Amino acid sequence: MRIALAQINTTVGDFAGNVDRIARFAREAATRHADLVVFPELALTGYPPRDLVEEPHFVDRSEREVERLAAMVPEIRILVGYVRRSTASKGKPVADSAALLYGGRRLLTYDKTLLAFYDVFDESRYFEPGKVPESFEIQGSQLAVTICEDIWNDKGFWKKQLYVHDPIQDAVQAGANVILNIASSPFDNEKIHLRERMLQAIAQERRLPVVYVNQVGGNDQLVFDGSSMAVSAAGEVVARARSFEEDLVFFDTASTAGTEPRQIHAGPSSEVEAVYEALKLGTRDYVRKCGFKKALVGLSGGIDSSLVATIAADALGPENVRGVGMPGPYSSEGSIRDAEALARNLGIGFDLIPITGIYGSMTKTLEPAFAGLAEDVTEENIQARIRGNILMSLSNKFGELLLSTGNKSELAVGYCTLYGDMAGGLAVIADVPKTMVYELSRFANREHERIPEASITKAPSAELRPNQTDQDCLPPYETLDAILQAYIEDHLCAGQITSRFGFDPALVRRIVRMVNRAEYKRQQAAPVLKVTAKAFGIGRRYPIANHYECV
Repeated sequence: MRIALAQINTTVGDFAGNVDRIARFAREAATRHADLVVFPELALTGYPPRDLVEEPHFVDRSEREVERLAAMVPEIRILVGYVRRSTASKGKPVADSAALLYGGRRLLTYDKTLLAFYDVFDESRYFEPGKVPESFEIQGSQLAVTICEDIWNDKGFWKKQLYVHDPIQDAVQAGANVILNIASSPFDNEKIHLRERMLQAIAQERRLPVVYVNQVGGNDQLVFDGSSMAVSAAGEVVARARSFEEDLVFFDTASTAGTEPRQIHAGPSSEVEAVYEALKLGTRDYVRKCGFKKALVGLSGGIDSSLVATIAADALGPENVRGVGMPGPYSSEGSIRDAEALARNLGIGFDLIPITGIYGSMTKTLEPAFAGLAEDVTEENIQARIRGNILMSLSNKFGELLLSTGNKSELAVGYCTLYGDMAGGLAVIADVPKTMVYELSRFANREHERIPEASITKAPSAELRPNQTDQDCLPPYETLDAILQAYIEDHLCAGQITSRFGFDPALVRRIVRMVNRAEYKRQQAAPVLKVTAKAFGIGRRYPIANHYECV
């Protein structure tokens, strides 16, 4: 039996485009003699559709389109994810489903059993869970259908199971000897290897092949890496799709005997490469799926804006990216040179718009209101907000999406200015800790210098007052990032962080309080591309008016 793994990039709500893409991949699989072609979870609707599934006309369209797809490609069996009305007598009105299509009609429907409700997932808000396993036969093999989370509850792999029910066990007990899993599993910096180990453990424990087909592409804050694979009953990866791009690979059950050449594409060589590719893909899809063609980046000559511009140039092509330098009263000549050099190295457009005059006019206008008061962070923020205003004006005038350039470390502690450097339509690196920003910048320069070396090696500074550096008010980023990871991702209290790392207790408490106080800023930030296990945004939902302290 020959199974095609169709790893595709779909757009939420683009029924016509998604169906055409599914049909095109299915026809290619048929011409290459596949018996079955498997597509990702909710491939027909796009994932995640979120509150669109509460619209009756959206569900009606999904059900009509799956029937249209069946008629378009009747010559091959197609397993595809879609949304349908639930047949349950009670509960939610819709289901996250998979349909088996063949001969112009739907032969089988399976509803997802385990509905994730953690991190970025809120599936039980929308869907009614399925109750029973479904399988079908091809050439004497019984293939069980599962959807994404259904496979993430194996007692042999996880120390603690999230669910009482195990759909894989049910399928095996019902006689399945091949497991199919259609998925929309978002990327984070640990997920690719974790999935592979989990699938291998399931295959070995159950002694049957596992075929896993994951979505690829970016939809809003989520990036899907694909990395689809087939694992033999011995736990060996016998087919693997590329990461971060569409692909069609084939798994023949005979390949386990060495009679068929295996299609195994190597994944990213390092975590840094994987994160860079995820950011590139997420940026490209966000810009294009939101209807933009070009992007705009404010260039300070610092490492953060340089990295964002480099990612954008790689994602969209340098001809579609413009950098804007906005030197102010405290900008160094070196920073201006570095911004210009970056633009030349990348081949992107570059405009220089000084703000010193505007800043002088603004402060003069405010003099009566500020009379008798010393300068403080207010005057620093005025400069950032002038720059944000200029960038948004250019974005409006030329239809270029503004990319904000703040990193996760800054966003965590509020070292950013509302309506200033936080302005933008997408926060490209706001889930990237500062220490990783340096790693990614080195990776971007792996073949030749694109980001000027001075931007990487100089002390980071917002340049909003004389001789300013980030470490005037923050600890070294190696220390800060360790505290932030322990607090945000590992959920440790201040005392536990102090005990684990030996940091100054007063410093840890100060950083924790800064994180808590900055929640109101983060909830006004642009959408954040998720690349770590716990990103700000839909994956971390904290109250703004909140007096709780974990000390």
